Amino acid sequence: MKYFALNNGIKMPMLGMGVSKIEPASDVARVVADAISVGFRAFDTAEFYENEDMVGRGVRESGIDRSEVFITTKVHNEAQKTTSGTLKAFEQSLDKLQMDYVDLYLMHWPYPGYFVQTYKAMEEIYKSGRAKAIGICNFKQSHFEELLPHIEIMPAVNQFEHHPYLSQKEIVAYFQQKDILVTAYCPLGRGRLGLLGDPAINEIAKKYSKTAAQVILRWNMDLGVSAITKTITPSRMAENFDIFDFKLEADDIEKINSLDTGKVRVIRDPDDPSSY
Repeated sequence: MKYFALNNGIKMPMLGMGVSKIEPASDVARVVADAISVGFRAFDTAEFYENEDMVGRGVRESGIDRSEVFITTKVHNEAQKTTSGTLKAFEQSLDKLQMDYVDLYLMHWPYPGYFVQTYKAMEEIYKSGRAKAIGICNFKQSHFEELLPHIEIMPAVNQFEHHPYLSQKEIVAYFQQKDILVTAYCPLGRGRLGLLGDPAINEIAKKYSKTAAQVILRWNMDLGVSAITKTITPSRMAENFDIFDFKLEADDIEKINSLDTGKVRVIRDPDDPSSY
C-alpha cells in the first residue's frame, strides 16, 4: 500500500474501500475481511450507512491489528444541529466500531447554518486524541470560506465526488493549495455513468495492459487525489488494488481530464437543498 501524508503528519492510504449501500449490512464484515486479505488497509464508513458495527467486526475477524488499518467515519446532518449531538454521534460511532479511536472523522455534508458549530465540536474530538485527523465532505469553496474564519485546526481531508466526467479541477486545486487532501468518492461512477466503457479510457488502458477501472484509479493517484472504491467481489477488489506498479504519462492524464463534463453526477450537488 502507498500513502499520502496528511497536513498533521498522519499517513493515509492512497486507496480505500467504501461500504455505503452494501445490503444486507451483515455482508459488510465479510467484505472488510476480504479486502484486508487483498491488501486494503483503509475503510470508509459513516453514521448514515448504519454499518459501522460490521466494519469493526470485519477488522476483528480478519485478525489484523487495529493499528494497521485506517478507519474513517462521518457525522451526518441530523446530529449536526447541536454541539452535543455531534459529540454524542461520535461516541456512538466508537461504540459501534468497538474501537478506542478513529483515524479520520469527517463532516458528511456542509449542513447550512450548522457546519461551523459541528466543526468546532470535531476540533474538540481531535484534541481528545480519539480522532487522529478530522475533515470535511462535499465542501465547495464557498462552504469552506464560510468555515475558514472559525477554524483552529485545519481539515486534513475534503471528500467529494470526483471522476473523469466530474473532475472539479478548480475545487481540487483550491483545496490542494490549502494542503487539504482531496479524496474521491464514486471514482468509477458506481457503474452508472459508462466510465468503464469509455473508448478513450479503454484505449489508454490497452497501452498500459490495465483495465479501465485501474486507469481511472491511477489517474486519481497521479493527480494527488486519494480514492474510495467499492465492490463486494474479491476479484474486483484485487483488480482495483493492482494500481501501484504503473503511472500514467502526462498526455494520458490530459486525455482523461478532457472527458470532464462538469455536470454528470452520481450524488446530488452539495448546494441542492434536498441534500439536507
